[in-house]
Parts: sequence; C-alpha cells; structure tokens
Amino acid sequence: MDSSKYDFKAVEEKWQARWREAGLFRTPEDFDREKYYLLEMFPYPSGKLHMGHVRNYSIGDVTARFLKMKGYNVLHPMGWDAFGLPAENAAIQHGIHPNVWTRDNISAMRGQCERLGLAYDWDREVATCDPEYYRWTQWIFIQFFKRGLAYKKKNPVNWCPSCNTVLANEQVVEGGCERCGTAVGKRDLDQWYLKITDYAQRLLDDLDKLGGWPSKVKLMQRNWIGRSEGAEADFSIKGFDKKLRIFTTRPDTLFGVTYMVLAPEHPYVKELTDGTEYEATVADFLRKLQYVSDIDRSSAEIEKEGLFIGRYAVNPMNGREVPIYIANYVLMDYGTGAIMAVPAHDARDFDFAVKYGLGIIPVVDPGDPDIDLDHLREAFVAEGTMINSGEFDGMGSRECKEAVTRRLEDEGTGERAVNFRLRDWLISRQRYWGTPIPMIHCDACGWVPEKEENLPVLLPTDVEFTGKGESPLTTSKSFQETVCPICGEPAKREIDTMDTFLDSSWYFLRFTDAHNSGDIFSAERAKYWMAVDQYIGGVEHAILHLLYARFFTKFLYDIGRSPTGEPFENLLTQGMVLKDGAKMSKSLGNVVSPDEIIGRYGADTARLFILFASPPEKELEWSDRGVEGSYRFLNRVWRIVTELSNETVGLSLDAGATTGAPEYRELDRARNRAIKKVARDIGERFNFNTAISAIMEFVNALYRYREVAREPDVTLVRRAITDLILLLSPFAPHICEEMWELTGHDSALYGAPWPEYDESALMSSEVEIALQVNGRVKGRLSVVQGLNAAGLEAAVRDSGLLDQLTAGREIVKIIPVPGRLVNIVVKER
Repeated sequence: MDSSKYDFKAVEEKWQARWREAGLFRTPEDFDREKYYLLEMFPYPSGKLHMGHVRNYSIGDVTARFLKMKGYNVLHPMGWDAFGLPAENAAIQHGIHPNVWTRDNISAMRGQCERLGLAYDWDREVATCDPEYYRWTQWIFIQFFKRGLAYKKKNPVNWCPSCNTVLANEQVVEGGCERCGTAVGKRDLDQWYLKITDYAQRLLDDLDKLGGWPSKVKLMQRNWIGRSEGAEADFSIKGFDKKLRIFTTRPDTLFGVTYMVLAPEHPYVKELTDGTEYEATVADFLRKLQYVSDIDRSSAEIEKEGLFIGRYAVNPMNGREVPIYIANYVLMDYGTGAIMAVPAHDARDFDFAVKYGLGIIPVVDPGDPDIDLDHLREAFVAEGTMINSGEFDGMGSRECKEAVTRRLEDEGTGERAVNFRLRDWLISRQRYWGTPIPMIHCDACGWVPEKEENLPVLLPTDVEFTGKGESPLTTSKSFQETVCPICGEPAKREIDTMDTFLDSSWYFLRFTDAHNSGDIFSAERAKYWMAVDQYIGGVEHAILHLLYARFFTKFLYDIGRSPTGEPFENLLTQGMVLKDGAKMSKSLGNVVSPDEIIGRYGADTARLFILFASPPEKELEWSDRGVEGSYRFLNRVWRIVTELSNETVGLSLDAGATTGAPEYRELDRARNRAIKKVARDIGERFNFNTAISAIMEFVNALYRYREVAREPDVTLVRRAITDLILLLSPFAPHICEEMWELTGHDSALYGAPWPEYDESALMSSEVEIALQVNGRVKGRLSVVQGLNAAGLEAAVRDSGLLDQLTAGREIVKIIPVPGRLVNIVVKER
C-alpha cells in the first residue's frame, strides 16, 4: 500500500456514501439514555455556504461527534430558515418562482453540508417554507391572538412612490429604493404586532438564569429591553383639554424644565396645529423627516432640529408655562412620544436649547468648582444638592426623586412608573414569500382567526411578481376572497405575511418531533429533548433572534406546550472569518469558497484549519499557508498510521507492556496526556485549537518513538494508533474512518467509545530543564525530579554537554534554578 499520500477525494466520497446508506446519523428516541441537544443556528438557503457557515457547523459537528463517543444520545439536526426577500427578488428579476429558487438552493447547500462530513440527522430536516411547518407557525399566531397578545394598529412604513410598493428597511439603501433609486418616504398602514412588551420584565429577570450564556450577549439583551425606573407626569396644555404625559428617570429635575418636545408623529401635533399659522410649516417638517430613519434620528451625532408649534405646556410642579416644540430627536416609539426638556442636565436638550435660544435652568448643584452654574458650557448629569427647586432646595437629588414622585401622586398629576425601551414586535410584511397571517376581516365580525382545522392557510400560486403594488398577494383573488369563520358571510383574508423572525423563533422545538402531522410536537419528546443544551451561532443574532426565541418559548410554556421557559441552556457565539483583515465579501474580492478548499485539500483539511486557526469566540484570519499546514499534518498522520498498521493489525489492546524503556514511557505518557487534554478542551472549554495542538504533540511523540525505539513495543504502537484515530475523528472524520478500517476494525468509527486515560501514566519521574548560556537557551536536559541546586549542577556537569554548549569558552559560573533551568555564564570572546 502506498502510504506516501492520502487520496482525500476518493476517501471522502466513499465514507459519505457509507454514512448515508447506513443512516448512521439518525437519532433514536431512547428516553432512558442521557440526552444532549446540540444545535447550530439554521441558515437562510442563499444557495452557497460561506466560511462563516463552515466554522459554525464544524464547531457543532466536532462537539456532537465527541459527545456521541462519550455515550450521550445526541440530537444534532439541521434545517432551513427558508422564507425571505431574496427569493421574492429572484422571482421579480428572473421569473423563477420563489419556491423553485428556494428548493434548488436547499438542495445545493445540503450537498455542501454532506461534503463537509457533517453528522446531521437529516430525517429531522425542516424548512420554514414547508406548509406542514408554517401551519404551526400560524397556529402559534392564533394562540397569541386568542390571548390578546396579537393586535393590529396603524404604523408608518417605507414607501417607494415609483415602484408603488412598501419596502422593508433592508430594501432602503442610503434613503433610496434598492430597485429604482427613488427617494423613499413614509406611508401609514395597518400592521400586526405581538405584545412582547408584556414579557419584558420576565425576559429581563430570566437572563440571570442563563449561566451558560456569554456576559456580553446578556448585556446586549438587557440594554435592548432597557428597563428604566422613574415617574410619569402630566403637563396641561393651555387652550387644550388633554394632558401631555411624559416619562422621566429624573423627576428631581422637573423644576429645570424650560420647554417640551413632541415626536412629530405624536397625535397631539395635528390637533394642536390644524387651522393655525403653524399647520403648513409643521407639515413641511414632517415631510422632511420621512427621509430620515429612526436610527439616524436617535443618533447622538445628528444635528438637532425642531419647530415651535405655537402652544405652551404648564409644569405641574411650579405652574411655569413652557413652549412646546416638535423635534427630530424625539421618537414616537419610545416612552410616551413626548419629553420634558431639562437643558442643564441633558446633552441633547442642551444642544437644542442653545440652538433655539431657550432657557437653561440648573436645578442640581454637584459641588464641583469646575462647573459654573451661571454660565454652563455643557449639560451635566451628576447628582448633588437641589437648587432652584422651591420647597426641595437643599435636599439631596436622590432623596428629591422620591419626594417629587410622592407629590405628583398626592396631587394626582403623576405616578411612579417603569418604562422599557423594548417595543411591541411589528410582524407584518408586505411580501409574498412568507408565512401568511391566518386572519380574516369580516365587516360584521371584524378581525377573526382562521379555524385551526383549516390550517395551513396556503400561499397561492396564481400571483404575479411585478415589483409593483403592495404585495403579490393582492393579485390573487382566490386567496383574498373567503368567508368569515364565525358568521359565514363573504370576507377578506389578510394579505400581509409574517416577519421571518417568527419562523425561526420556535424551530428548535419542532426538531424534537419534526414530522408530527397531528400536533405541533409531542409533549413527551419535547420534554425529553428540551432545552437545547448547546446553541451555536453568530453574535449578530444576540438581540433579535435570541430575544424572540426566548419570548416564543415563554409564551408556549405559559399555554402548556413548551416544557421549559428558556430555549437554550448554553450559548456559544463564534467570531467572524476574515481575510486580509476584513470580513469576506464579494465587493472586497476576498471571498474564499468552501467548495474550492474542499476540492483542493479535502473537507477534513477545511474543518481542521478552521478550528485550529483561532479560538471559536475570536475572529479568525484566513491563511492559505495555514490551510496547507493542516493538509500536511493530515498527510503526516496518514503516513505514520499506514506505515505502522501492518505491524500491529490483529493485536489486542489489552496486552500488557513488554518494556519499561524510557521511550516507551514517553510515548505512553504523550498518549494519556493527549486523551485527557483533548477531552477537556472539547467537552469543557470549546478550545478546539489547543485540542488539535495536543493531537499534534501526540503525533510528534509517535514519530519520535519510531525513530528511537530499538525494539518497538507493537502493543503500545497499536494502542497509540488506535487512540490517535479516535482523538482526531471528531475533527477529521473521513480520514479517520479510513484509517480505522485499515487498522483492522470491522465496526464503524462513528460513535466508538472515547478512550480512557490513566492518571498514573501522566506522572513523570523526570523533568526537562532548559540549558542556557549567558541567558540564552541552547539546549534541554532531562533530569530526576526534585534535585536541589547542587544536584542539578552535578547533573549538568555529568551530562557531557558542557563542552558542546560553551564551545570551549571559559566558564565563569553555573547558576542552577531547581526544576526550571541551568544558566552557564561564560566569558565572551
């Protein structure tokens, strides 16, 4: 047999076919075994895997294979987040139906997964565009509606006047339509929402239960939920019979209010300005804001712009009248859509007040000599002693918060309150390729859900993809026209589809019982498998996807369907794959194709490199030399195994050692050390790079043993080769399956037991010390452990290495450091 080169193409095709034919990766429902549910975030089927996918899935696959070897019943499924805008764009641009485009891409990407050797249970495969899947997404929506957690209200959306269509935020590029470049404006449409705000406090509190999540992800979610404690206060408006309610976290600064600001979209604005001299200018201001995103409006860098609307509010604490403005930096979706402005103690308010010549009244004295309260140059938020605050002067600002809130409550002009940054989830999309919202509008009955026995509400096929109109679903009369489930009269179906985040907010539960046609999933199976023990994906999903998945799981738990209130016990967020210091992208021309790497070096090399190059949570810089190094290492393993295999085939691993030679002990120690370290690095730390390093050290030890052993212990070699294959197999499964077979094993390597290590074999009676000459390491020497300084110096003198190390130079002195090194000081020439 030619052991010089590993034919990866033939070997990988051979074992992928065998795995597929044997159905080796199917997961049984064995409720008596300890389970482990491992899941990588499923992808959008764009048509091709990128290196980020390869990294994500390799991390998961190594872990799944390792846990299988450790005896767990491992669930490791894969599916497709298959609805979305790109498929609809393909239909518009190329005349391909979204379903055809999506199915072709799924087939291509599944093939790539198989070529990578990923051990997925494809029998559990789901695609969110499958009617049998989105039937249950619709069912969940109806449960939300029945419990008052789904509702419809009017909301501004992006609108392209040229294409005459609604655009998602991702379709707006630099303020223009991505299709035609026309400036995008706003248009009010009725939209469906889910009341995620009802779960805000639980979503916040339960982050403390997630000990296996990265702290940075939990912090991102805390900030997104954004809990603020404070007070709400009612300002009356002169000549207007409604109160203006604001929320503030600083009720102690109410005496410092010098103006009020309404979000331009606030409903009071129209009521307060219609028929006044300000009506036209307010309308112009609103039109101007149509072309500014909410993200830009809330940015600290945006120039503050506003407009006085001719009205005054009355401060409930001191009766002072203050002007009411509208401004670009106040959003309707946060708080009450109105703010009290305290320029002395808020940077945005300060900038606005300076620009428009409004009053600035400090009401807190921080006791800082660098702050001139009479001539403020900037706002400050420090606490201190109250000033300019009437009866509260001299009180500490913390104490004042409580005192002011109590007065508001006593006088009926306000109350203590908690506010969340989190907004209700707008889930309507004016698209075709998504889950139809299963709601029907009847003139007599209003909005009612489709009968559950009629689900799924299927996407129609008689639609036109023109890129014009609000949604392709408007072109299907057969879809729109129906009857009311309650009264039986003619009615209209909802033509919006759901945000694709809904589809991905419960797929992990469906994997537990993927093809149940009679229920969303079996309670018994969900109880066995949930929660997901390890979830793996990019940190870019830290907020929305993970937050929505937690929300769905809590809701399903509340209605008695999910066995757990949290979906993911542990979370690993892997870093991006970079090339030349930048994220891989077509525009930069730095994309590396997984297919190209697999074709040139093999799947095992691709997997090994991407796990060896960097710890999983860190960014990974692509290196062609690194790939070649991984390829050379696998060939090095192939050579030593195949060269030694003929000598050891058929030997029992239980045979005892035949020699106590030092080289024997060194190899056996390297073997046991590798078993222990690789298991710990995979199972406890996800330190795949150091696990691979340990395997490389083991291989080096095997080569050294072959070179120095005069009479190699074939039993030891057999044991070492067997364990090497087992340790490497989660990383490089194809080559290891082939070597497993070549070394005489009849059973499959997949699922073979993980080797055990002998702790006593790790103990060494010797220690290796560094030999330095004038402080520079020139060699190493193994000596008996525990030598004192004198004994260590004697060992060096007796080693016969002094002349070689000093090259005949005069020795000034020898400095031994027990257990570490010996420094030989010589005269320089």
